[in-house]
Amino acid sequence: MTPRPDSRPLPDASPPAARAGNEGAAASPDAAGPADAAGAARPAAKKAVKKATAKKTAAKKAPAKTTAAAKKTAAKKTAKDTAEKTAAKAAAKTTKKATVKKTAAEKTAAKKTAVKKTAAKKAPARKAAGKAPGPVAVRQTEPLKDHAPNWPDARTPAPAAAPAAAGPADGTGTAPALDPGERQRLLHGTHHDPHTVLGAHRVGDGLLLRTLRPYARAVTVLVEGMRAELHDDGDGLFSGVLPLTVRDALPAYRLLVRYGEAPGEDEIETEDPYRFLPTIGELDLHLIGEGRHEELWRALGARPMTVDGVPGTRFTVWAPNALGVRVAGDFNYWDGTVFPMRSLGGSGVWEVFLPGVGPGALYKFDITRPDGTHTLRADPMARRTEKPPATASVVEESEYVWQDAQWLARRAELAPHRAPVSVYEVHLPSWRPGLTYRELAEQLPAYVKELGFTHVELMPVAEHPFGGSWGYQVTGFYAPTARMGTPDDFRYLVDRLHQEGIGVLMDWVPAHFPKDEWALARFDGTALYEHSDPARAEHPDWGTLEFNFGRTEVRNFLVANAVYWCEEFHIDGLRVDAVASMLYLDYSRESGQWTPNVYGGRENLEAVSFLQEMNATVYRRCPGVITAAEESTAWDGVTRATHHTGPGGFGGLGFGFKWNMGWMHDSLEYMAKEPVHRKYHHNEMTFSMVYAYSENYILPISHDEVVHGKGSLVSKMPGDWWQQRAGHRAYLGFMWSHPGKQLLFMGQEFAQGAEWSEVHGPDWWLLDPAYSAAGDHQGVRELVRDLNHVYTATPALWERDTEPAGFSWIEGNAAEDNVFAFLRYAADGTPLVAVSNFSPVVRTDYRIGVPAEVPAWREILNTDAARYGGSGVGNPEPLKTDASAPAHGRPAGIAPTLPPLATIWLVPA
Repeated sequence: MTPRPDSRPLPDASPPAARAGNEGAAASPDAAGPADAAGAARPAAKKAVKKATAKKTAAKKAPAKTTAAAKKTAAKKTAKDTAEKTAAKAAAKTTKKATVKKTAAEKTAAKKTAVKKTAAKKAPARKAAGKAPGPVAVRQTEPLKDHAPNWPDARTPAPAAAPAAAGPADGTGTAPALDPGERQRLLHGTHHDPHTVLGAHRVGDGLLLRTLRPYARAVTVLVEGMRAELHDDGDGLFSGVLPLTVRDALPAYRLLVRYGEAPGEDEIETEDPYRFLPTIGELDLHLIGEGRHEELWRALGARPMTVDGVPGTRFTVWAPNALGVRVAGDFNYWDGTVFPMRSLGGSGVWEVFLPGVGPGALYKFDITRPDGTHTLRADPMARRTEKPPATASVVEESEYVWQDAQWLARRAELAPHRAPVSVYEVHLPSWRPGLTYRELAEQLPAYVKELGFTHVELMPVAEHPFGGSWGYQVTGFYAPTARMGTPDDFRYLVDRLHQEGIGVLMDWVPAHFPKDEWALARFDGTALYEHSDPARAEHPDWGTLEFNFGRTEVRNFLVANAVYWCEEFHIDGLRVDAVASMLYLDYSRESGQWTPNVYGGRENLEAVSFLQEMNATVYRRCPGVITAAEESTAWDGVTRATHHTGPGGFGGLGFGFKWNMGWMHDSLEYMAKEPVHRKYHHNEMTFSMVYAYSENYILPISHDEVVHGKGSLVSKMPGDWWQQRAGHRAYLGFMWSHPGKQLLFMGQEFAQGAEWSEVHGPDWWLLDPAYSAAGDHQGVRELVRDLNHVYTATPALWERDTEPAGFSWIEGNAAEDNVFAFLRYAADGTPLVAVSNFSPVVRTDYRIGVPAEVPAWREILNTDAARYGGSGVGNPEPLKTDASAPAHGRPAGIAPTLPPLATIWLVPA
């Protein structure tokens, strides 16, 4: 880990008299003042007085002289003594005068010091409670990648301040000295409103200009056809008063900043960020404060824009408890000193517009915590990031032109519950390892379309530092991962899928976030995005932090994020991860480790409110978009409307679909048993119909079922290789005909034998014709393709998924035979018969009851077909309905042959 600079020594802000100690005030390099005159006169005066006194005493003691010579000598001595007395008196007078002047000067200095101290107390300096500021550089370590160090001892020393003068020949006047407290806060990164100190301001009949440019040797202002060099005030501060009469608006000006030794050397001309008014509106701040800004990404983060004809980027960040925030990036050598941000009232939002900074620039926020230490943070609202393991945010502006208007119009008219939905779940980084978004766009849509899936579901694509989390530990909630390209590249992939008629769902993770110190954890030095109560902040299972759903700004951050993916990237649906962990206060917690809600229950009322708001907002703003909950408990009303109250007293959560985790668990448990034992577990396959219409369900065979020692889908099946594949195919046939939408994880469509690994992805080599068993895997893939195409073309399998009238058992109790038979109905009443035989024996003339009004039935799908790798047993000829042989309480029957370990579908001939 690289140490990073978080603070620099504060300038010595003590008054000159305090620094001078008992020796008096320090001498000014410009001119000698009263104190200097007194100091110089005092020794000479003392010496003269002492000499005169000694000579006078000697004269009194000497014998009287009566001779003329003696008288003459005495006269000379008397004259000399008189002169010395006169000199002594003059010196004493000078000393007294100087002392008076010194006393006045000291009184004046003391008065000024008192005034400054009073002003400093009144100034809005924000300090950590109980800690006095001091010249202490507090070091902060940074995981993964940091950038150029800017520790005080690693910096090139700034040039010493030149002695102040009356002003250069250009007429620039000397600006009033900057208050030491203001100076300290600017340099230490704790100033809440640097625009009041920096930039241009009216003063008297002139224009005061002050800028902070560390390492600069000279700064010249270019304004209204004149050049005015500013005075060097030290520590990178430059100031001056221009003789310009300012009436209305302040004039536009530019800065010419020289870093080289000689004039014109290493010189840049730039705009001053501190001449611009705030670029975020009052309505934005009001909505942020209320937690109702549904387009939050347009207000916060880094947004390229043009202000007063000047292109640049507006930086805004929510950090309500920070003492100060600065922008550091590759445009200022990662030293945030030069770009402090201003706090916008009580909103907690900090803002600055940086001219000349555009798309592609790297940046972070240098935040001063309440305790005075610094932390360098990625932007929570960043719409683009560096490629991991680098952690900087990137200024982004989309230039993508969408081509999917026809898809979006059709989507808005679609009722997904009454439409075919067959989902192919994909982990993009490993589907074809090494491919970019644009390369994936040339392969994935064609593959999914060939297999007949109606949708893809992308495992989390939001930026995450650790690939082994599969994207479920997010640090960049508003940025597609940079591992495969830019945000516009990701847009291209979504667009290409839409153009092939394929919807795009994505996993969305609002339940928790990792503890990386450069990301959201204790973002401004306090528990901001997470709960302040450690017992509620820590997720007990994953070593992460849970969002504080009770805070309006945090809820707004997440609700707007859901809308963002749907509107900015045309995502067609969100599968919300780990909903159960959000709904229950005692999730994975023992007694005593959680606190009941206000009603004494274990429901997380704040999370319930958040999920309701998110669903209501997404469905209102994004026609045709669906949301699905991964919810593994019996929570009532997951897919019920939010305004409909259920038996438990809660309104519905408002999801469009819920993953049927119960069906997944029970059916896989049944399939894992040897056929001879399945009769004892028969109800595990029928129980799902007890609650099938309590919610709108998706039947998931997801990534979670083929990792961590669970084995792939085909490996769960008992028996030899042929029986495993046969069981795999029969199970998929049962799944596709069961009420609910289908989801299958990549690799399971061709019966991959190994568990999935995010490192190498699916075992595509199994389909290589050079592999001896490739035909076995190709056969399973052929079945999945036919399942999807027949499913989509058969409304009975999807049109009444959420209606009890769309399903009817024929035989649900044939435990000894391992047989299940049922009817599915389309909206117009057209039926489909599905029969699954999960025993390894052929059952000929297996009589089942059917509606009498259908004269004959034909087989449209048989998972035991030879082209799928099966035995080829089936019903090639239509089966006539026999009214003389009713069965299962129905007026007529048919007697199909049931292949071993197979599912067949029959429709009216």
